[in-house]
Amino acid sequence: MKYTGITYRPPFEADSLLLQVTQGCSHNSCAFCTMYRDVPFRTEPLDQIARDLEEARMFRPHERRVFLVNGDAFALDAGMLCRIADMIHGYLPGVETIAMYASIRNILAKTDGELRALREAGINDLNIGLESGLGSVLERMNKGYAPDQALRSLQRLDGAGMRYGVNVILGAAGAGNGRENADATAGLLNQTGVSLIFTGTIHADPGCPLYEDMRSGAFEESDLGGYLLEEQRLLERLQVEDCLLFGLHPSNVVALHGYLPADRDKMLLQIEKARQRLGGHLNERPRRFGEGGIILPR
Repeated sequence: MKYTGITYRPPFEADSLLLQVTQGCSHNSCAFCTMYRDVPFRTEPLDQIARDLEEARMFRPHERRVFLVNGDAFALDAGMLCRIADMIHGYLPGVETIAMYASIRNILAKTDGELRALREAGINDLNIGLESGLGSVLERMNKGYAPDQALRSLQRLDGAGMRYGVNVILGAAGAGNGRENADATAGLLNQTGVSLIFTGTIHADPGCPLYEDMRSGAFEESDLGGYLLEEQRLLERLQVEDCLLFGLHPSNVVALHGYLPADRDKMLLQIEKARQRLGGHLNERPRRFGEGGIILPR
């Protein structure tokens, strides 16, 4: 099957069939992201998609789940997505779920009727880079939407019966603002039917505006203790039902994985134990390696 450049997918899609339908990202302007900086956004030709599906049928004929790559495949118009879904079902009739990355911007671009049609076509489990519920953060990170637009978009997915998970960036508001960021993010998500929250901490690689802001001091990163306090506050404020908190990204100070509300107390205890382990290092800023992974002091 054809893949162009680096292919990204969420960790929980590790066993899914990856099918390339776009290249790059339709927005490609988030202040913290370098994933697709040098990849112009384009749609994969339908004949190439058909060839990939034909090959997939040879090797994985009983596939039940497909994840569309790259970037935000949900940027494609509803008609194209339905056509691709029909192709998938034609080649792989056992497929039950067609998942992909999506942005608030390309949810806003679709009508309620189109969202329902996409759900009927088997499209589900969108992975959405919400990042924060705080307007100043969304503006600084150049997300291209406001909190009320994000809330309306997620509620429209609820109305269409479509499952989705959101990515949340701890520390995105900068040092000293974790409480405000956590409260705004939890307040937004509490009004939705979100089924998965994927947490990571703010980090940046050379080549994006946030990297330069962090180098110059225009953006001050939280310390280890600040990250723990913000995550604790987020967990305490979230009032969601049967929602998986996936906090296993290497950029996190503490690895968390559990369902809300059932595992809330367990995860809060893990944060407290991490705070005790770090002791006198809580006021230090993270030392990082690849993908923003944190090297914790001993």
